[in-house]
Parts: sequence; C-alpha cells; structure tokens
Amino acid sequence: MPERRRWTVRDLRRDNRSVLLWSLYFDQPCSRQDLSETTGLSSASVSNVIRELIAEGIVVEAGSVDSDGGRPRVLLETNPDYGYVIGIDVGETRVRAELFDLTMNLRATADYPFEPREHGVDVVVDRILACLRTVLADSGVPPEAILGVGIGVPGVVEHGPEALLFAQTYGWDAVPLERLLRAGTDLPLFIENGANTLGQAELWFGAGQGTRHGVVCLIGSGVGASIIGHGVAERSGSSAATEWGHTTIMVGGRDCRCGSLGCLEAYVGAEAILDRYAQSGGPALPDGDEETALAALVELAETVPEAAHVLDETALYLGAGIADLINLFGPDQIILGGWAGLLLGRRLLPAIRSSAHEHALSHAFAETTITVGRIGPDAVARGAATLPIQAFLTGSAVPAGRRRDIAGHAG
Repeated sequence: MPERRRWTVRDLRRDNRSVLLWSLYFDQPCSRQDLSETTGLSSASVSNVIRELIAEGIVVEAGSVDSDGGRPRVLLETNPDYGYVIGIDVGETRVRAELFDLTMNLRATADYPFEPREHGVDVVVDRILACLRTVLADSGVPPEAILGVGIGVPGVVEHGPEALLFAQTYGWDAVPLERLLRAGTDLPLFIENGANTLGQAELWFGAGQGTRHGVVCLIGSGVGASIIGHGVAERSGSSAATEWGHTTIMVGGRDCRCGSLGCLEAYVGAEAILDRYAQSGGPALPDGDEETALAALVELAETVPEAAHVLDETALYLGAGIADLINLFGPDQIILGGWAGLLLGRRLLPAIRSSAHEHALSHAFAETTITVGRIGPDAVARGAATLPIQAFLTGSAVPAGRRRDIAGHAG
C-alpha cells in the first residue's frame, strides 16, 4: 500500500496561494471579500496570502468601491509588469512570436516566414530563436523578467525526460526540439501541440469561455483539434489525440502529406483546397503565400463556378469531419479556428453546419453548437503564451530576476 502524503502548513499555504491567484487572474479587479466568497477561503487566509503577494509585487491595489454600509472595498489586480511571457506559433508557412505582460497585453511581435516546404530542423530552430531575439529586443524586456516561452508546434509532442516532436508532414521523427533550442536560449520552455494552444486561447479568452466539454478545430495548411473537457484542455502523455486531420474521410481517397490516403486534411487543409482548385481548371490565383491564395479563392467563389464548387465540397467534407467529432465526443460546442478555419468559417458556416447535421446523430447534433473562434489568426501564439502563465498561477514559474525576492519572503 503506498504511503499517504502528509500535508504540511507550507503545502496548505501554497495551495491557498494558487487558488487565490487563479481566481484573481480571471476575475480582476476584485476585492478581498470577493476572493473569499469565490474561493471559500476564510477572510484571514485571504488577507495573509494577499499581503504576501503584494509584498512580492505580484498583486497591486487598484482603487476602491463602495460597500453596503461599510468601509470601501479595496480592489486588487495582478501587476502586469511582475513578469512577461512569450508565445510562439510554429506554423507551416511561418514562425510567429508574441511577447505579453502578465495580464496578456501585447508588447512585441515577430514574424519569420518559411520558403515553401522549407521545414528542416535547423531552419525551424533558427526561426524560433530569431523570433525570441526580436521580441526581446523590440520590447526592451530583459530575459530575466521572462516567466517562460510557450511554443505551439504541428504534430505530436511526447512529454518525457525531454520534449520530442513527431511532425510527419515536416518529415520529423522524435526531434528533440527543446534540447536543440537550448543552444540559443536558457529561458524556460513549454512545448505543446498547436491545436492544444489554440484551444487554450479560446478557452481562456475567446469563444470557449464557460465551455465544459468542447472541441477547438485548428485549420491552416494542415488540420488538428483540441479536446476541452471540464474547463481544461485535456492532455495525457502525448497530444496524439489531437490529430483529427489524419482520420479517414474517404477510403482510398486523395494522397495525404502524412503518407496515407483519404485523410480529412487532404480535403480541408488549405494546401489541399488550393491543390483541388488548381486541378479544377478555374482561373489562376494570384502568386503569393497560402493565406493570400485562399483569401483570393474565397472571393473568386462569388463569380467563378469552379471556385464555388471547390468551397462547396470543402464545406461538405469539413461538416462530415465535424460530425465524427460530435458522434465520438458529444461536445456542447465546436469552435473553428486557425487562419484557414476563420476564413472558411466566416464564408461557409451555414453549409458546414448543414453537412454536420446530415452526417451526425440527430440527438448529439442538437446538443452541439458550431461557431467560429474569436481570438483571430494569432490564437496559437496567444494560447502558447498561457502555458507559462498557467505554470505561474500554480506556483511553478517565477521570473529569474524575482527568485531572490521570493526566497526572502518564504524565509
């Protein structure tokens, strides 16, 4: 029989601190009384922990509000300059980085595109490190003020002694991305599947707020999904469960970049949509990257039958893929995200819903809403930045420049 853990006063204080930080972060500004009511902690416990957090510079007072017949209530906020976070989106057409303060105000961005199909390990690592250097330089934030760097990547992330990336469409197999990045940075790194970071962005700040059981679909060059269960993005030892794009939509169908046939990605990923249109005989699209080309295709569909036919088929396939998610998971909400998902969703949402209705079980479909994400095309990077914030709220991430202060207060 395993030995039962003995809880100490320090454990209790750490847990109370985390509970209060989570509550304050999402409900700020709020008073000590509000925190006590929300968390169920006693007024004395709240006051003691808040006193520590103010002394450490994590929490600041932000004015007051009148109370019912008593003294005004002092409002509390997270100090935005206590620490900073960086979110990086490693996509198939570019690497994008965004630097935020602790309350997710954007301070700097960087964007480094790839040449078509230029996904060598050295190239991707170089782009990530270049983005890091750029946002630090442009923001003026010193490295010791950074809580951590979240990185959203395509493919499967295996979390073990070191993070390994299996990105079949890149031709990557067990690439030790974290170890390779260590040659250029000693900042704390949090590496996760990009669909999961997109899901966390929508869960925290967008269309997924309040969702108890949902699915966030990432549609760009490729296709993925993040399962939201009980208010958190689910993740076990790896993120393989998010590879929705490589479920079979057509037996013996189109070649997929993963090497299989008939995958959903081979029909509704941006690269596949543009390839299907190129084979349709319609007018040529303007030269440029995939995002420019797909936007032009959507506009062309208003007047060109070949473009309209390709998008109609895309809505049919995407709706059928969503029906599979509905039948398998019974979510209360499905959110379309990713740069291509936002573009397609705004144009095709009624047709996508119609196809999902046709292919899903009627009762399960009736319990599900299908919407377009609210965050925008930077959702993967924004969601990646929440990974170090999540570690901060649970007490496992502190800026290097603040560790001495924490040690002094703990003593």
